[in-house]
Amino acid sequence: MAAQFDIIFAGGGTTACVVAGRLAAADPSLKILIIEAGKHTKDISTHTQPGRYFRNLATGGDTFTFHVAKPSESLGNRLCIIPSGKGVGGGSSVNFMMYTRASPSDYDDWENFDNPGWGSKDLIPLSNKAVTVEPSTKGHGTSGPIKVRGGMETNIAKHYLAVAKARDKERGFTDDTNDISASSINAYSPWFRYVSSETGKRSDVAHHYVYNQSDNTNLQIRAHCRVKRVIFEGDRAVGVEYLSHDPDAADKEAIVTVRASRLVVLAGGAFGSPAILERSGIGAPDVLKAHNIQQIVDLPGVGENYNDHNLVVVPYHTADNEVTMDEIFRGKPEEIKVHEDLWLHQGSGMMAHNGVEAGIKIRPNAKDLEVVGSTFSKRWQDFFANNPDKPVAWVGPLAGYAGGNPSLQGNFFTLGYFSLYPASIGRTHITSSDPFKPLEVEPGFLDKPEDLVLLRWAYKWSREMARRMDSYRGEYALEHPLFAAGSAAACGKADGPVPIDAPDIVYSAEDDEAIDRYHRAVVGTTWHSLGTCAMKPRSQGGVVDPRLNVYGVKNLKVADLSIAPSNVGSNTYNSALTIGEKAAVVIAEDLGIKGV
Repeated sequence: MAAQFDIIFAGGGTTACVVAGRLAAADPSLKILIIEAGKHTKDISTHTQPGRYFRNLATGGDTFTFHVAKPSESLGNRLCIIPSGKGVGGGSSVNFMMYTRASPSDYDDWENFDNPGWGSKDLIPLSNKAVTVEPSTKGHGTSGPIKVRGGMETNIAKHYLAVAKARDKERGFTDDTNDISASSINAYSPWFRYVSSETGKRSDVAHHYVYNQSDNTNLQIRAHCRVKRVIFEGDRAVGVEYLSHDPDAADKEAIVTVRASRLVVLAGGAFGSPAILERSGIGAPDVLKAHNIQQIVDLPGVGENYNDHNLVVVPYHTADNEVTMDEIFRGKPEEIKVHEDLWLHQGSGMMAHNGVEAGIKIRPNAKDLEVVGSTFSKRWQDFFANNPDKPVAWVGPLAGYAGGNPSLQGNFFTLGYFSLYPASIGRTHITSSDPFKPLEVEPGFLDKPEDLVLLRWAYKWSREMARRMDSYRGEYALEHPLFAAGSAAACGKADGPVPIDAPDIVYSAEDDEAIDRYHRAVVGTTWHSLGTCAMKPRSQGGVVDPRLNVYGVKNLKVADLSIAPSNVGSNTYNSALTIGEKAAVVIAEDLGIKGV
């Protein structure tokens, strides 16, 4: 007989751990099963030690799923890879740990899709419920399980803020740009991170919502197991089928059935949840028919509305004695061990760090808009001009090299930028009923010209900041635009920064074309995938209602970033926490569970 549970979570990522953890704590008698495609992450150093995060991208075959997007003209027909977190805790176990919160108007936008209870007045308290910000700062949580810390330890961030203060008299400064007030947008700020100030460990959901309840035998996790489909009796979800791919499992090919007496919750993220729906017979007729899947519900919004942010990381040389993450990111084992030993004994040092300590959620001023150009004008007027809490991009330094050459020698810092509300939208669909087959992914990056010109401006703007930083020793030219010989924008090494009052580089039309080619060649994901099971009215392409119920069936909900109906102007870990806390409340209300 199939094993019986009260609630089954198909996916063990950020929101699944939050919801399952909250429900289990409120009612330990609930039999809850989390099925996760990746591995357990409990007390594994590559996850708990913050500084390891960048190496995971290069070595994380069992830590990430690497989705290969379809080549597009917008990206020069290259292969674009979109990693998504795999392992208990999902993205919270592997992300860059940047504490960045959505703007209030982002959540109000969600509520405006006929989603009562999903506006900023409802969600911001739940965002605070999840975190403890250290030291305590107005507007943030003070008693949540996820720890957030500040503090500035590298000169690179200090140099960035010093240039901003001397060069940009229009934009202000704030101690906390994530206090979610409109006045903190477009202001330079130190940047907080999801790291415990007490232990120096990454603050993820696996350890703080689930693993800390290991004495509750009713809360079970089955790792290395991939969900194939949801099982229905009539229109009621009653369980799921999954396959184990544990390297040590003897029956890797066997399909296992588990049943849920009360609820099935899909929590596979922006890629996993729509794929499970489609393999279960819920989706667009043409997609299901192409793979001989019997349709249960005609729901063409499944897998559509893919949103992300467009990231570019631009490297610069810095002095050999500058403190950076480079030894941890790319160093030899003996170099890394020095940092690990300090972390093991004191919970401090660069291993307790992510290298990101400053930044700005930026809005262009009148001069900037002239540089961006008329291609962006309509997007600015329609979306940004009357929404002062919506920045167009995040721009900030990372103390280290964040490019794709792991054997690169030298010391570097990176100026990174990503657009926060790209106009381009994509999609993701299955290519087979086999859950191990890759998905068809069309992220839509740079399909809209207004997205491209915004990045062009961000490159110019961030480069002018970098050139004036005391830590600047020139551009790492191989990973900058390829400017023509003799161009005023030519890149290369330098002895030091230019003066604060030095004139800006003047770019020719040919230089602009070089920047555009560069962006088409290098732009990528921020790992902020969302929106593919949108919480919208069914008539508008929605997949779930405000109670997270999948349209057309019973006993089936989705709870992860895929339900976001529109984008958020931030790194998405905090929004995933917020969705998890909200989903826990919704499910508890629906099932009559008290104390969540």
